[in-house]
Order: sequence, then C-alpha cells, then structure tokens
Amino acid sequence: MIDAHCHITAKEFEEDRDSLLKDAENVGVKGIIAVCEFPSDIQDVMDLARRHPKFIYPCIGVHPVQVGSKSVSMKEYDEAEMFIRKYSEFLVGIGEVGLDFTPYHIKSPDDKDVQREVFKKQIRLAKELNLPLNVHSRSAGRPVIETLLQEDARNVVLHAFDGKPSVAMRGVEAGYFFSVPPSIVRSEQKKRLVKQIPLSNLLLETDAPALGPEKQERNLPKNIVVSRDEISRIKCVPISQIIAETTKNALRLFTKLPR
Repeated sequence: MIDAHCHITAKEFEEDRDSLLKDAENVGVKGIIAVCEFPSDIQDVMDLARRHPKFIYPCIGVHPVQVGSKSVSMKEYDEAEMFIRKYSEFLVGIGEVGLDFTPYHIKSPDDKDVQREVFKKQIRLAKELNLPLNVHSRSAGRPVIETLLQEDARNVVLHAFDGKPSVAMRGVEAGYFFSVPPSIVRSEQKKRLVKQIPLSNLLLETDAPALGPEKQERNLPKNIVVSRDEISRIKCVPISQIIAETTKNALRLFTKLPR
C-alpha cells in the first residue's frame, strides 16, 4: 500500500517515529508520501526522506492556512517556491496546497483572494515542473475543483475531500484522484463519496496525525488499513483488490515512485 498523504514529520511523532514507521511496514505499507504545510516544515521533510530513501517520499508546498491559523501570504508562497525549485528533482509532488475557507481562518475580505492566487501559482509551478499536486479543500470543495479545471491541472490527488459527490465527479471526469483517510469510518460524507467515486480514482491516505478513526486521537501511519478495509466494505470488493488498485493508481499519479 502507498500512503498518499501523511504528515510524518509532525511534532506528534517526535518520540516514536521510527517504531511507527516499522508498524506501517508491518501492515504492508511500501511507501509514504510526506507532505508539509509551512515553509518551516520543508527541510524536515527533505531530511526524513533522505534518511528513508526507499520508504519516505517528499512532497512539499504551502498550505492555505499558516502558523497562527491565518491565511497564507505571498511571502510564504515565495519561500516555498524557492525550496520547490531547489529540490524539484527529488520531489514526487507539490503539496499540500489548496483552499481552506473555514470561517475561523478567514480574517479579512482579501484572504480568499490571496489563497486562490497562491493556489494558482502552485498549480502552474506543478505543471512547469511536471509534478503532481496534493490538494487540500476544507470548506472549499467546489472552488478547489473549479480552480483546478480553470488552470488545466492534470495530475491531482484531492486528499480527504469534503465536498459533495456531484462536485467530486467533476474531478473524476478530469482524471483526478481522491485519497481516503481512516476518518471515513466516522464520516457519512466520505462514505457517500467512496460509494460514488470509481475505484480507478481512489487512493489510500492517513493524513496522520490527523483524521484518524477515533476523533481527537493521534492517527498513526498503520491506520491506513482502516481506510483500506472500509473502502472494501463499501465497494463490496476483496481487500486484495483494494490494495492492488489503489497502489496501481498511486504509481500512475506519483510517477517518480519506484516500480
């Protein structure tokens, strides 16, 4: 299995990261796409990927919400772009990027416009560098899909998509993938999403340490099996088929992963 979206460098894993990685290997994880949120995360992701070159794969970018729960600024984008260009040959993707229109994070009328501009810049950068996008879309499912389509984004995974299935299907028609976190077991929205999206467009993810099977508990990389098993139940297909199809999909999207 490939974990398409994991914050493995998060401070929540500082004490036991190595043992948690081993636990993930033991349940069948063959690779983890390590994403970041802030420019300050980027070097940690790159360093960890160097220490685990056949297991941790770096995917760096700037999240729409930054330190202090404030919307991203162009300054933070510029810093992230510098790193993305510097490390482009080592990256498997750009992320996590996207839009977050949760009211708590929108402090001024301009915040949504700046988020959109930063998102568009990262879409264009991904196209220039021929790297896939790992996309966040909290309270912004429709504007995220619309922006991706307007910008002719080509290689995309929408992680933990929280929009309606009808909106998601516009992404499916464009060839986008949707990765499913363990929180699906407590989310009717995600169950409806998985029921409608074809298996050919689904990936596995954990988003660890967030979006675990139990609310407000630390999510672990090994919990990818929760996503796998719930997709199997909803789709009424064997677990072995879920593993095979989602891994094949991950390799189609993240073309730099070893075959």
